[in-house]
Amino acid sequence: MKQTSVKQRNLVLYQVFVRNHTPEGNFAGLRGDLARIRDLGADFVYLLPIHPIGVKNRKGTLGSPYSIRDYRAINPEYGTLADFQALVDDVHAHGMKLMMDVVYNHTSRDSRLLAEHPEWFYKNEKGEFANRVGEWWDVTDFDFGSDKALWVELADTLRFYAERGVDGFRCDVASLVPVAFWKYARKVVAAVNPKVVWLSESVHGGFVKYIRDRGFNAWSEAEIYEAFDMAYDYDAQPFMEGYLKGKRPLREFLEALQRQEEIYPWNYVKMHNVENHDNPRIAFWVGNDPAKIQNWHAFCFMLKGSAMVYAGAEYSSDARPDLFDRDPVVKKDDISDFIRTLIKLKKRPVFATGKYQITIPEIDGVAITSFENDREAYVGIFNLGQSAGSVAVPLPNGKHRNVLGGKHVVVVNGSVVLTRVPVIVKLTK
Repeated sequence: MKQTSVKQRNLVLYQVFVRNHTPEGNFAGLRGDLARIRDLGADFVYLLPIHPIGVKNRKGTLGSPYSIRDYRAINPEYGTLADFQALVDDVHAHGMKLMMDVVYNHTSRDSRLLAEHPEWFYKNEKGEFANRVGEWWDVTDFDFGSDKALWVELADTLRFYAERGVDGFRCDVASLVPVAFWKYARKVVAAVNPKVVWLSESVHGGFVKYIRDRGFNAWSEAEIYEAFDMAYDYDAQPFMEGYLKGKRPLREFLEALQRQEEIYPWNYVKMHNVENHDNPRIAFWVGNDPAKIQNWHAFCFMLKGSAMVYAGAEYSSDARPDLFDRDPVVKKDDISDFIRTLIKLKKRPVFATGKYQITIPEIDGVAITSFENDREAYVGIFNLGQSAGSVAVPLPNGKHRNVLGGKHVVVVNGSVVLTRVPVIVKLTK
């Protein structure tokens, strides 16, 4: 959006799947953890969908939270609407904001809206209610071209939650819903709270093409920014995954990140993360190597844009919690202090407005990023692949303190010897 503040690049989201977050698996249990989340430094508590889950064609025992029966109701696993309101109020009392998941591409196959308004839904060539993506057999898709009353109902539902204090909406597969609808919904919500933050789960470019090749509409990342403040990093994510699988050089991922500077609006905000509910944990990818885990997290925070911590990352969890059944977060090595340091660093103004640069060294597996304004500069050296050797860095010769702790960094003839730990150096002007 033209009015999006670049200060949103300083934001940090903490993603929570309520069912698996605490032993209680409900809003009350999450409220008991808010002080700890606040102390990490999170700005937003972002909740996966909180609504009743469909029974028809259900995946697993408890079902996917993305197969929703009723947008205006609360999953009884978690509590009541009053319990949700208490959570929102408590999040605010802890100095944070609350973001909720919005799933408007589809509903469950036994949803309230499907029963009341079947004319609002997509039908296949056989005249059957269906979805456009084969593996999502537990849902049926909306037809946004069917009736403007659908737009009114869905936007009014968002207004309903904004009136209850919800501060942000993360919109699931937003690229499959018309941008015109998102613009309309944003105006409706702005009448209640113009400061609501809109995050798009935009999709991989290959998925956009797949949908279009099947004869359906899908909206590009550039179009998404006409309605949203922030977008997922999924244009670059396939290159990151390719590197982690050993199928691509890191250079391709870094080049994809560099392209973002060229193709998006000047005030674009990417929401960077190295793990989420849809993708494996970074600890899994790197074989639980503590140094690699820390390098990847630090690198993520030293990219232009906001950042997200998926609950459990601060405990080096290597297990991606099951979406369809009870599967509590696995806690392993506690790196909360490290994550807290990164979040505190992210708040510096230079990371929102400073000159940003990604440098690609000749040695693969290493990334260098930097931010600079007229007061200070930060240079990050991230040995993501635990490579050996020396790399050229944009730092003056001499000793420099690593703000992440550990030994000083020594620059000789414009180069440093790579170490296992992530390095971030601050230069004051």
